[in-house]
Amino acid sequence: MALVVAQEVPTSSSMAVPHGPAGVGKARQRMREQLRRSGMSETVVDDAVLILSELLSNACRHGRPLGHAEVGDGDIRAAWRVDAVGRLTVEVTDGGGPTRPVPATPSVTARGGRGLNIISALAQDWGVRDSAAGEVTVWVIVTEGHRREDFATRVAGPGPGFNFADSYDDLD
Repeated sequence: MALVVAQEVPTSSSMAVPHGPAGVGKARQRMREQLRRSGMSETVVDDAVLILSELLSNACRHGRPLGHAEVGDGDIRAAWRVDAVGRLTVEVTDGGGPTRPVPATPSVTARGGRGLNIISALAQDWGVRDSAAGEVTVWVIVTEGHRREDFATRVAGPGPGFNFADSYDDLD
């Protein structure tokens, strides 16, 4: 006779993440483990972990910690849940900041500014919710098969035949 032990897999999770880069890796690891145990496809898990990383990075760079903590001292909140039809919602909440989360149009050589464009390409939908206390939550819905077809070209930059060095020919 075999003994089978069922392990309950959470359909939702919430965690405090230190305001700064230190907690981002732990949050990604926890999300990946929980979503895999829940039976979520690898594509959705990979997309969700990338989205979580982008949201946390943006919250640390552009938002304040929750409550009245000083930048670098407090926490932000990461949460995810799977609904009855298998849609995954990822949320990151911070204490607000001087700007609203909107996709940017960075130059080809810019070091940043692509995060929300990546999220837009991977997500079924996303948006921003404000609370009366000044908190800002960016939420993203991730489902199987909603990655945009032009994802690689939108994120990777110029296509084949583009020689980056040619851009600098006129500088000699």
